[in-house]
Amino acid sequence: MTAAGLAIEVRDLGVRFRRNRRGRRSIKDLFADSSRRSKPGEFWALRDVDFDVKPGESIGVVGRNGQGKSTLLKLVAGVLLPDEGTVSVNGGVAPLIEITGGFVGDLTVRENVRLTAGLHGMSKAEVTRRFDGIIDFAELDDFVDTPYKHLSNGMKVRLAFSVVSQLEEPILLVDEVLAVGDKAFREKCYARIDELLADGRTLFFVSHSERDLRRFCDRGLYLDKHRLAMDAPIGEVLDRYNADYTTGG
Repeated sequence: MTAAGLAIEVRDLGVRFRRNRRGRRSIKDLFADSSRRSKPGEFWALRDVDFDVKPGESIGVVGRNGQGKSTLLKLVAGVLLPDEGTVSVNGGVAPLIEITGGFVGDLTVRENVRLTAGLHGMSKAEVTRRFDGIIDFAELDDFVDTPYKHLSNGMKVRLAFSVVSQLEEPILLVDEVLAVGDKAFREKCYARIDELLADGRTLFFVSHSERDLRRFCDRGLYLDKHRLAMDAPIGEVLDRYNADYTTGG
C-alpha cells in the first residue's frame, strides 16, 4: 500500500539484468543471493530510485536509450519485480505499454476485444457496453470478423490503444505509443489522453518527444546512468536533459 494520498510510491528501487540475454535471472538466482553486488554478467538497469506521485499528476520520464525508462514503467505496472526496494501503487493501472501484446493472431478482432478487455479486468457487461465505441475509435468497423493476424501493424496499434484507453483505471502508463500510427490517429490519441487527464487520471509517460512531454506533463523524472538524476518541473528537466545530451554529459 502507498502512503496516504499518493498514487505511486517508489523507495530505493533497483533491478538487475543479465548482459548476455534479454531475460531476467532464473528463479534459482532469485533465491540464491540477495547481495547488492552485481554478479559477473549482470548490470543494474535501475538503482536507488526514489519518488512519489500524487493522484492527478502528469509525470514525464526522460533519458537516453538504455537508462531504464521502460523498465521503470514495467515495474510500476507490476510486469517486473524489483531486486531492491519497493513500488507501491494505489489503484489499478491502464498500461499503454507493448500494447499489442496479448492479442491472438488466429482470433478475430471481435474475439480479441472480448479476450483482451476481459484480461484487463472488464466484465462481460462492460465489454458489451463499450464494444461499439472501441471498434469505432479504432476505425475497424469493416474488420470486426477479420482474424487479428491479417490486420496491418497500424490497425493492430489502433485496436490495442482503443481497448486499453477504455479502462477506467486511475493511473495511465504510456510508453511511446503515440509515436506510432498516422497523423490523424495520433491526434485522436492526443484528444483521448486529454479527456482522461481532464477526468483526473494520473499519467506516467515515457517518451522521446519533447513536444508530447511538454503538452501532457507538468513534472519530469530524468534517468541518467541508471539513477534518478533530476525530479523537477518538466521544462527544467528537459532543459537539463538537452544540455547533457548536447554536451555529452
